[in-house]
Amino acid sequence: MITVPQKELDATTSPNKAIGVQLRRFRKARGLTQVELGKLINYSDSLISLIENGERPAPLNLLRRADKVLDTCGALELLYWSTKSSTLIGGFLAYIEQETKATALKVYELNLIPGLLLTRAYASAIIDAEARRGEIPPDKVSERLNVRMARQAVLYREPAPSIHIVMEESCLRPVGGPFVMAEQLRRLESVAALPHVMLQIAPSSLGENLPTVWPFTLLSSPAKAWMAYLETIQRGYVERDDENEIRSLARTYDWLQAQALSCADSLTLIRTRLKEIHAMSPIAATKPTSWLKSSYSSGGGNCIEVAPGIPGILPVRDSKNPHGPQLTFDTQAWQSFITGVKAGEFGTI
Repeated sequence: MITVPQKELDATTSPNKAIGVQLRRFRKARGLTQVELGKLINYSDSLISLIENGERPAPLNLLRRADKVLDTCGALELLYWSTKSSTLIGGFLAYIEQETKATALKVYELNLIPGLLLTRAYASAIIDAEARRGEIPPDKVSERLNVRMARQAVLYREPAPSIHIVMEESCLRPVGGPFVMAEQLRRLESVAALPHVMLQIAPSSLGENLPTVWPFTLLSSPAKAWMAYLETIQRGYVERDDENEIRSLARTYDWLQAQALSCADSLTLIRTRLKEIHAMSPIAATKPTSWLKSSYSSGGGNCIEVAPGIPGILPVRDSKNPHGPQLTFDTQAWQSFITGVKAGEFGTI
């Protein structure tokens, strides 16, 4: 076997080199040779060597297997989608690199649910709207969506970072229709239950006392140094050097944390909004008359049936229990689920 010599790479010169550098770092951190990693993920060590040297683009499936074996919580897949996307706001890639390593995150958001907490259907509704407004090309919608969803791996990283999120009550306004928003609110409930996550709502009643700054994030690096990420309409940037600006944002965040609803009261507000959506949008009284087996049922007896034809919704049931309970999906939420299945986000269905 001919061993391709390792060489130092500048990760900033190309996407392939950025992925190669990160793969090598993760592999060495686990104490694995290229041969050992290759056996674990069922790829040749020569291909791994070429990827790590930036001489060959990495297949997505290889990176997904490496993420699992190296316990990276999806960092390699995130880097893959990030380097492929040409629609990300300037400076955002630099932020993603810091986010994947941060030991603590403090997020302030207004108008929209923070990216780390999005359901696929909610994110799809936002990105589709950006495409309709001409802000991104239609053929880049899936890339941006994949980046946004892949970022959420940081929530389940080990060791888990401390994550504190304060979002204005305006973030709870309906997006994507009632079924999409109901799913999103349930997602907030589940994330708020994670032991390393604190979620607070800054009520609209604070009025003029709410900060007028753009949304921002404070991050703590493994070296315990704090930095900030801010966005304007044109671009985003990571601030490491301006200590006065970082301290000013930290004071603003401390004020927000003190003035916002408690975590318990914030959860109560989220559940109240969820009840309001259910009350305003009851499941259609029309009973499905025709059921079809979904093409995404498995071949092992786990079959589901869908009932197309009802405007705006798609009823779903277990084919083995046709008189049992039915789930009703917003059609956009169902399409987002199917897209996720095709992308392999849910494993084997």
